[in-house]
Amino acid sequence: MELILDLVKAFLVGGAFCLIGQILIDYTKLTPARILVAFVVAGVFLTAIGIYRPIVEFAGAGATVPLTGFGYSLAKGVKEAVNLYGLAGIFSGGLTATSGGICAAIFFGFLMALIFKPKDRN
Repeated sequence: MELILDLVKAFLVGGAFCLIGQILIDYTKLTPARILVAFVVAGVFLTAIGIYRPIVEFAGAGATVPLTGFGYSLAKGVKEAVNLYGLAGIFSGGLTATSGGICAAIFFGFLMALIFKPKDRN
C-alpha cells in the first residue's frame, strides 16, 4: 500500500509540473526553450530558499525527474561543493552533481540516433 501511495504522490507532483508547463505553452508567448530554462532556474531558486527539498521528500521521483529536479541537483551540488572546497565549489559542484544525468542523456541520445533514421518533416 505504501508503494501505491508513493506512486500517487509522484504522479500528482510531476503532473502538476507538467500542467504548469502546458499552461505556459498555451497562454503565454514563451517558447518551449525558455520554459525549459525557467523550470531549471525555478528548481535552483526554490532549492536556494529551502522550498524544494520538502517537495522532493514528499514526491520523490515526481519532483526529481522533471527539469526543476535538474535545477535542484545543480543547487544541491554547488552547496555541498562550497562546503567542501570553498569558493571553487561554485564552479565544480553543479557539474559533479549532474554529470551522471548529462552523460546518460548524451549516451542514449547518440544511441537513438544510431538506431533510428531521422526524416525531414514535409
